[in-house]
Amino acid sequence: MHIRFDVPADPAYAARVATVLSDVYLRKYRYIGFALIAVGLLGLWLPIGGKDFDAGPIFTMILVVGVLSMLFPVWARYAARRRLDGLAVDGGYDINDDTVTMRSGTESGSLDWDEVTRVTESRGFWVLFTGRTPYTVIPLQFMSADDQEALRAFLTERGSLPASPA
Repeated sequence: MHIRFDVPADPAYAARVATVLSDVYLRKYRYIGFALIAVGLLGLWLPIGGKDFDAGPIFTMILVVGVLSMLFPVWARYAARRRLDGLAVDGGYDINDDTVTMRSGTESGSLDWDEVTRVTESRGFWVLFTGRTPYTVIPLQFMSADDQEALRAFLTERGSLPASPA
């Protein structure tokens, strides 16, 4: 297998990549925020403590921290988009049986397939993980349908990508 495609200079592309990666990185803050909001609301609703103890401020603070935790991914995504605004360089991917090589402007990097532990599909990208950490993305929109199917078959055969439902 040998797949090669170019990624044109597009300011919106960097923002889309940042959005996909931030969704993976920041998902835990939504879960933490939801749990803290539930604990805060439950603590405000249930009478806890004796008559000399007011637990209201403690559970209000838990509730506020939960809301802030749920808003943190929104703020982080906004900050990443602002940093990447105007960043548009030509790039490309060269994918073979051993490695995936990415280039962007004058920078390049490669990743051996042996290091990839799993692959997920998200918003038109395949997200490559090394361990529990998302390492890079492969954009599907710039690949031909035949190349997408060849790469999907390769990744499914390796066990990195779950078989697609038929």
